[in-house]
Amino acid sequence: MSDLEQHRGRWRPRLDRPALVALLFGLAGVVYRLVLTLFTVPVSNSDEATFGLAALHIGQGRERPVFLYGQHYMGMLESYLAAPLLAVAGPSWPVLRLPMLALYALFLYLIHRLTRRLCTPWFATFVVGLLALGGERVVRDQITVVGGRPEVKPAVLLMLLITVGLAAGTVRRRRLAVAVFGLLVGLAAWSDWLILPYLAVAGLALVWAVRRELLGWSGLLLVVGAVVGVAPMIIDNLRAGPGEDSLSVFREVSTRAGPAPPWSDRIRGGLLEGVPLAHGLCPVGGCGRWQQWFGVLYPVLLVVGAVLAVLAYRRAAAAPRGERVGPVVQLALVAGAALTLLSYVRSPLAATSPLDNARYLSVLQLSLPAVLWPLWVAAVACWRGTVGALGRLTGALSTAVLAALTATTVVITVLFAATDTGASRTEERGARELAAALRADGPHEVYGDYWTCNRLIFNTDETVVCGVLDGDLSPGQNRYRPYWRQVGRAERPGYVVEVDSPMDLRLRRLLADRADTALVREVGGYRVYHPDTPVRPWR
Repeated sequence: MSDLEQHRGRWRPRLDRPALVALLFGLAGVVYRLVLTLFTVPVSNSDEATFGLAALHIGQGRERPVFLYGQHYMGMLESYLAAPLLAVAGPSWPVLRLPMLALYALFLYLIHRLTRRLCTPWFATFVVGLLALGGERVVRDQITVVGGRPEVKPAVLLMLLITVGLAAGTVRRRRLAVAVFGLLVGLAAWSDWLILPYLAVAGLALVWAVRRELLGWSGLLLVVGAVVGVAPMIIDNLRAGPGEDSLSVFREVSTRAGPAPPWSDRIRGGLLEGVPLAHGLCPVGGCGRWQQWFGVLYPVLLVVGAVLAVLAYRRAAAAPRGERVGPVVQLALVAGAALTLLSYVRSPLAATSPLDNARYLSVLQLSLPAVLWPLWVAAVACWRGTVGALGRLTGALSTAVLAALTATTVVITVLFAATDTGASRTEERGARELAAALRADGPHEVYGDYWTCNRLIFNTDETVVCGVLDGDLSPGQNRYRPYWRQVGRAERPGYVVEVDSPMDLRLRRLLADRADTALVREVGGYRVYHPDTPVRPWR
């Protein structure tokens, strides 16, 4: 990565050209996301606000949540990372997202290090350049506080780098490294179960690298590290009541009743929508036919990547373990992507709601080096003229694919940055105007829908408390029950509804001739009602 340069009697590292270009790409990606963060783009929502409220409670010493309020399977590591910042600065969306920006920068650094170790310097630079780009779907998964994905990807990369270092003999404190590997496994498993396929293949790679050492103290330290990392989840599940443990709740969420879509629809939704969306090749509204080509090509690249890794391993069969670890890790990345994709297409959501659930494939970015490596090898061989006619044709096609991938990602990024941020900023401004109006003039106990309530509470620093109702004015998904109870005790609660929404129309029918007198203001696309007597039809 760098050479040593003498400067006034001291030796300092000097980046070579590929590393310097990668650094510039990485800085551009971080600055791009920092600007979006400062403008709260992508727009905030109540899911993210729930993590923010938990961070406020942690910073104030009021709560020590293990899982997201109202759930039993999504870890709260992101809230703990943001808690010290919010304790100092108060509720702020940019401040809440700053730890995610740092995790993104760490992700770029680690994937560059790993790709450079496994492949070539310029290919590592190319991967960083692609990952520096990103439309709304990609950026949302990277910098918004919605649980799991921003932190588990750096964890897996660090685990694989530890494996490479142990196999190559470049890690001095080997037992400590194995313990850190175990700790990362535990933290990642607690944070987001979507990463389990990658944890499994990373664990197998570690066993291959140091299987003899794992029979002694290193194996014990690995287990201890994993137990420490996952300890919050273990303790919470031991205290949970029947049916409230993580596995039971997750199984219930994953197997909701209803007819199962055919496999063809699930595969189509997973490959043609999910894969391109997860890699930033489509706008958030969905993929056109011309953007779905990467989803068709993706399983082919996985197979070719696996074949290349196996061939490379067989060619290095007589070499030291440190020279064979590269193909092993590449094969692990291919297997992790294949298992993740298979797990996704098994879910009915891959067919019924592919746009909303493509976020579950964002971890496929971990395997981007292994997936694109066959294309890079073929393209380089073609341009160097070291192959025959068939090889030149393959190389030309590979070059075209890499160019199309880059161009499409650039176009989607530019379109998002230039044209799609205005709607987010308008919506965010409306939410803040609503919060400012209620904070200043009340009412301070209100009912609203799910996507209004927790964001309103976070924006007002809990000055306004909101209870969640569904569109028919029945109790909704109240993640933090104390808010619901506080509004329920209010003698004269208010109602915050989007203008002309089903909840607005239903409320006006219940208020009848009192509707106009109960309406106290319209602000930011919302109507605020404050009737003289409470309207609680569920009682």
